[in-house]
Amino acid sequence: MTSTVSSAGRVAITEDAAGLLRRLADEHGPLMFHQSGGCCDGSSPMCYPQGEFLTGDSDVHLGDLGVPGIDPVPVWMSRDQFAYWSHTHLTIDVVPGRGSGFSLEAPTGNRFLIRSRLLTDDELAALGM
Repeated sequence: MTSTVSSAGRVAITEDAAGLLRRLADEHGPLMFHQSGGCCDGSSPMCYPQGEFLTGDSDVHLGDLGVPGIDPVPVWMSRDQFAYWSHTHLTIDVVPGRGSGFSLEAPTGNRFLIRSRLLTDDELAALGM
């Protein structure tokens, strides 16, 4: 995994993934991520133009990724998925391969993925858990 560019409490992004986000933002404008854990996307984070995926009461806003050169990128997760991942820190990375047909990186020959680790006791306390 490459070094981390941005860390926002529960979420971060690697330099490689940030580079791909910049390219996607140049083409599509402001971006967002959603991780549902549903049948079509598995557990891959899905990248959309901001506002194209409608979030609601069934989603949790994990934080915004600060990627230099583009607007903050909000990261969302379905509430059901969050029940399992609430004690983890998530880092969005990118690897070669085919992403989901619905995620913006699909045609690039790369796919976003989540790397996770347990939050430390200090991090949990800072998040009020």
